Amino acid sequence: MLTPPSYPLTHNVLRLRRLGIDTHQEAVVYMREDCDVCRSEGLDSLAQVHLTHNGRTITATLHHVTSDILAHNEAGLSDAAWVSLGARDGDPVTVRHAPPLDSFGYVRAKTFGRRLEENEFRAIVADVATQHYADVHLASFITACANHHLDRGEMASLTRAMIDAGERLDWGRSPIMDKHSIGGLPGNRTSPIVVSIVAACGLTMPKTSSRAITSPAGTADTMETLTRVDLDLPAIRRVVEQEGGCIVWGGAVRLSPADDVLIRVERILDLDAEGQLVASVLSKKAAAGATHLILDLPVGPTAKVRTRADADELAGHLLAVAASLGIEARTLMSDGTQPVGHGIGPALEARDVLAVLKNAPGAPGSLRERAISVAAAVLELGGAAPAGAGERVARAAIDDGRAWRKFKAICEAQGGLRAPPVALHTHPVLSDRAGRVTAIDSRRISRVAKLAGAPDDKAAGVDMHTALGQSVEKGQPLFTLHAESPGQIAYALGYVAAWPEIIRVESL
Repeated sequence: MLTPPSYPLTHNVLRLRRLGIDTHQEAVVYMREDCDVCRSEGLDSLAQVHLTHNGRTITATLHHVTSDILAHNEAGLSDAAWVSLGARDGDPVTVRHAPPLDSFGYVRAKTFGRRLEENEFRAIVADVATQHYADVHLASFITACANHHLDRGEMASLTRAMIDAGERLDWGRSPIMDKHSIGGLPGNRTSPIVVSIVAACGLTMPKTSSRAITSPAGTADTMETLTRVDLDLPAIRRVVEQEGGCIVWGGAVRLSPADDVLIRVERILDLDAEGQLVASVLSKKAAAGATHLILDLPVGPTAKVRTRADADELAGHLLAVAASLGIEARTLMSDGTQPVGHGIGPALEARDVLAVLKNAPGAPGSLRERAISVAAAVLELGGAAPAGAGERVARAAIDDGRAWRKFKAICEAQGGLRAPPVALHTHPVLSDRAGRVTAIDSRRISRVAKLAGAPDDKAAGVDMHTALGQSVEKGQPLFTLHAESPGQIAYALGYVAAWPEIIRVESL
């Protein structure tokens, strides 16, 4: 009979080092391929491992190191893993194989077309929310559910699973208003204006928003240039009780936390599939305590929703799933043929929001009118305006300054109002002919804004100078690029040169 060793079993303990590598929120651990742990445990590169430090365990993707950047007894961490583990240089970490992901079997089944039950979605979402899925697993799940591969029942099951994986706000009263635009329309930054109008008119509207997924800016990105958006739940409650509304980043709190994980990878894939869109939108609204919801669906040839038939189908899914959650919802079909406002990118869109709220000369009329239209629907749904009178009530709130005063008060309650940043470099893009603007490709304009640095560089993006139907002269600016470096300007200009009809000008 073998006698157990008397020495402590520390063979799978390494010392931590922060390597300062940004892996875009994916937890990554770096270990020498010839270290004792990798050799004894048989840990291959890209294996999933559990790292335990001071009672906290995370799942990380292993990358092998073949140089002397690490010693044999060291493990290096990406920034995301370092923050999640709460470590310090030299701290010990225990490394183990991650247990098998049983829920990933359901992802494989979905890949082959099998319909998933609610308990199966719950298992997947639980592992997603606790960050047991690596990015490759997340990408597999997102792709398996794309291209109409979720039926309406599956959408409802996924939505409920995402709600139950996090916290949920209960305001103890009704109505609690909310709105959401399906997206795909650059510059469509109506939410800050709508919340200000609705709260000024006496309704409660706690707006939790996402950062950009496939666009150059999300509402949270834009608002972050003006005030603090990373509020915790007590702070959100304080602001809403004080001012009747808020405009915050939902990712700062555990409201549908699996959605925040999925959005990160959807952004990399540039993919926002229908079924997950429904679950993403409605799980966040339900978790934030919404009882009444307006859903804006812009329809246009280069918007996210291309045809009226597609819009009707998506509206049916959204309304059915919302009803199953006890949310009273209405949909608006709006014009999605061109960008809204002038600015495309966080700070440029913030500038437009301020101009509309202040009734400033030159404020973009398209943004003002779209925000009034959405606010009117919210006011009528919430009983703050009679049927057919919502537009008059909403317009008056902007015209008499109540919406601007309410916006300032909300920003002050969230941490103070500040001016949005201004880009270091600009460059106009000129029309090569005289004529009339007959088409604007929203998807490619968004791509130009992202190549210029948006949304990560808050001041970057595109400033539009023309709209459909307008006449332009040869050499007249069609739009201006804003960026933080000449290199980004050059990169965006290269794309513009490759796609000369991003804005189509036809000679008269």
